[in-house]
Amino acid sequence: MTSIRSDVLSRALDAPTEPPLKPLPPEVAELLRSLQAPPRLAAHLRAVHDVAVELVDWVEDRYPDVAVDRAAVLFGAATHDVGKTVHPEELSGPGSVHEAAGRDLLLEHGFTTDLARFAATHASWDGPDVTIEELLVSTADKVWKDKRVPDLENRLVQALAAATGREPWEEYLALDDLLTRLGTDAAHRLAFQAAFPINQ
Repeated sequence: MTSIRSDVLSRALDAPTEPPLKPLPPEVAELLRSLQAPPRLAAHLRAVHDVAVELVDWVEDRYPDVAVDRAAVLFGAATHDVGKTVHPEELSGPGSVHEAAGRDLLLEHGFTTDLARFAATHASWDGPDVTIEELLVSTADKVWKDKRVPDLENRLVQALAAATGREPWEEYLALDDLLTRLGTDAAHRLAFQAAFPINQ
């Protein structure tokens, strides 16, 4: 049984896709294997991470003077739901217990507080100290399935406009164009995730 699950998990982490999904950071793939993560969770993390790569590439290209911790965003996207290895019931139903559990799990495995925070913050973006990195992870976690959240997008627009001195409406149009484009591949990402079982 464990061998079958490992094989399915490996496919979720490594299988080629069309359109292609980028691989997770090696340390994250290794962690998910060591935790014997549900294959569907691995597929979900891979899809969200792929969108996060696109978002960070866009930010770095459009805002070269804005300091964004690329590695932190990609790690955060790749691990944001890792707490669902402890609370697998939240893979198929609502719940937020996995958020703090994920942060704690990452800390227990030696990851820094700065990296582990995304597991706890990816579902909240209205705090006064929210960072651009957290907003990007939260955005990736929505737009991977073409879900648009105006409050979240407005926070990201305001952060980018404040960092550059540009008009918010200009940044909104640019972000809207990107998110619309990313949304066109949502059906492929959803199909990829659905191809893997929650339990194996």
